[in-house]
Amino acid sequence: MRLLLVEDEIKVARFISQGLKEHQYVVDVASDGEMAYELAYAEDYDLLIVDLMIPKKNGARLIKELRLNGKNIPILILSAKDSVTDKVDGLDLGADDYMTKPFAFTELLARIRSLLRRNQEKSLPLLQIADLKLNPSTREASRGELSIFLSNKEYAILEFMMRNARKILPRTLILEHVWMDAYDIETNVVDVYISHLRNKIDKNFDLKLIRTIHSVGYMIKGEE
Repeated sequence: MRLLLVEDEIKVARFISQGLKEHQYVVDVASDGEMAYELAYAEDYDLLIVDLMIPKKNGARLIKELRLNGKNIPILILSAKDSVTDKVDGLDLGADDYMTKPFAFTELLARIRSLLRRNQEKSLPLLQIADLKLNPSTREASRGELSIFLSNKEYAILEFMMRNARKILPRTLILEHVWMDAYDIETNVVDVYISHLRNKIDKNFDLKLIRTIHSVGYMIKGEE
């Protein structure tokens, strides 16, 4: 599942993003309200996590404009503003839940799961490339009749690739998206995990889905 984190404090954003990625979520980060608004319409997110005190367009205005323009994605406010009035105002603007900082990460995960469950009836279409299927709701993968077990990192890479099917994804982009800043730019970790994925989803199949783009990165597509 893909989340948008709207947070301008770099250390806080890094901590939350890395923690969510370790639990198999794909996470994009916006450092201000204008960037968040553009991303919310440019990409297909399953949930937004929004700090209220962000630059350019504050969180309250961001939520209000998203709702007025028909964006019904679940929104969780995560803010240091902790008065009852702040919480009531945030929920009245259209947020689905409100958490205050500081917070327990386990509670954040539980609230995210709860919001995503509520939204599942509307919701999450299967990702499919040829006969490879990935269910973002259950994180189950299969190809043909074969069920595929994926580790956390394998799942994160495969979901990112399937959401960007037929696009060339440089190694550095995959690193940034899955490992954020916790990587060495010279590492071959992407190649290692791509090799694991190929063994699981391409081995023993005539049609190979993961393509190497020489000196650049990788692409997933179904057609020859």
